[in-house]
Amino acid sequence: MNPEMVMYEREFQQIHAVCSRLHREANATAILLIDKNGQLIADAGDVSDLDTVSLSSLTAGNVAATGGIAKLLREKEFTGQFHEGTHTNVHMTLVASRVILVVLFDERSSLGLVRLRVKKASDELTRIFDELMSKVDEPSAPSIFSEITDEDIDNLFND
Repeated sequence: MNPEMVMYEREFQQIHAVCSRLHREANATAILLIDKNGQLIADAGDVSDLDTVSLSSLTAGNVAATGGIAKLLREKEFTGQFHEGTHTNVHMTLVASRVILVVLFDERSSLGLVRLRVKKASDELTRIFDELMSKVDEPSAPSIFSEITDEDIDNLFND
């Protein structure tokens, strides 16, 4: 996400609804939505036994490393990745070049079903993030920090 991006409650609820629906429809174990800096934005499903902070950070690093490989191969980027494990499979998709959608699933689902459901969820998330970015572009009230001077800060710490 952009440093200037602010997540509003309405969009957060929409994002969470998309993740929850994807969790059900893909028969996934868990869904994570992560920004490119490795910050968890939303999750759905059984994440109680997961270290979501570490998983989010490592996922973002993996996507960044794969981006480096793409550049070496003169590709813009690789938008999807799949890792097959003994018990857990991981499907990662870059959504609108902004966030990473991670689907964790086991033998109760299939890669084909996950890919089908991820496509729909990606389209919905792209629309939500486009709307969110349009709000950022709208003129807003001046920041409360614009009124604070260096002198005000010095006075705060010199008392």
